[in-house]
Amino acid sequence: MTAVFDLVVIGFAIYLLTLVANHFFMTSLDGIAARLKLSPSVAGATLMAAGSSAPELAIAMVALFTQGGTHSDIGIGTIVGSAVFNILVITGVCAVIRTAHITLKAIIRDTGFYLAGIGVMLYVFIDGEITPLEPLLLVGAYGIYLIAVFRFPGDSFEVYEHGPEETPLIETRWKTILLWRMVNRTVKQTVGLITGDPGQHYIRAFLASIAIIIVLSKLLVDHAVSLSQIMGLPPVVIGLTVLAAGTSAPDLIASMIAVRRGHGDMAVANAIGSNTFDILIGLGLPWLVALGFTGRSVIPVGTSNLLESVFILIGTVLVLFGFLAVNRQLGRKAGITLLMIYAGYVAWIVAGQ
Repeated sequence: MTAVFDLVVIGFAIYLLTLVANHFFMTSLDGIAARLKLSPSVAGATLMAAGSSAPELAIAMVALFTQGGTHSDIGIGTIVGSAVFNILVITGVCAVIRTAHITLKAIIRDTGFYLAGIGVMLYVFIDGEITPLEPLLLVGAYGIYLIAVFRFPGDSFEVYEHGPEETPLIETRWKTILLWRMVNRTVKQTVGLITGDPGQHYIRAFLASIAIIIVLSKLLVDHAVSLSQIMGLPPVVIGLTVLAAGTSAPDLIASMIAVRRGHGDMAVANAIGSNTFDILIGLGLPWLVALGFTGRSVIPVGTSNLLESVFILIGTVLVLFGFLAVNRQLGRKAGITLLMIYAGYVAWIVAGQ
């Protein structure tokens, strides 16, 4: 196989992941949230966060069970890299499009929970080993987060909700191109044969979407390993960069739609809030399942690239907090600065190998 072939497969799999997550999985979660009568902010912080983070969670889970877990760092790298992407690229792009105005209370609450989550994650794998109690610590921390959300349902931990009347930004942008419309329509109709109408048959669509996401994640992991071998890079680097950016596409699309409609605060909350799910459940749940089903007492974790990226992640959160705390807004200059920092981060990751 060539690197070009691997990139094509990865690109197409990411496109399918974005489509399935946005159009089928998220819509089915809307139906479940309505059935459970959840408030918008509670649904956003729980079901919607899970929906937008499904690709990262699936990749982390699949990586742990691929080739005996020898490439589990791909899953961790995807989640950590996605977190960096969300903070720098999503908030940066949204700030370039339109200035986001945030209240100081929201800034402290959102970044406070997120930094606490990063601290727990750092504590868990800083020694390079995952023991049974450590995944429970991550999942338990997310439980505390949920208690806060349910106790204060009017808070800003709200991920932008995808309603059936909305169209993904990519499709809106290229609506006039007949070929793109035909491809999108054909793919949706094909996937729809498996899932059914996600608005009406939301349980079926929910389960079918999970199965499709897992299959696509397996494809991504396999070709990420192949690509890393061809390029002579550690697989974790592909996770930190290519897979991280690709799996964050649903969050980027949702945030860009939100900011164009004047909800810049929602876009920033989406970027920060979904990361809390990523690092606590996206890491904790796969480790918990792997330790429970394989009977292993320890899961080794390569920490060289990951620890550096985690410390960078902490720095980026503090930079973002600084922009928001000082000006109570995120404008074009701040957005460009964040994007430049991300470009430097990617160059540093690749050049360091």
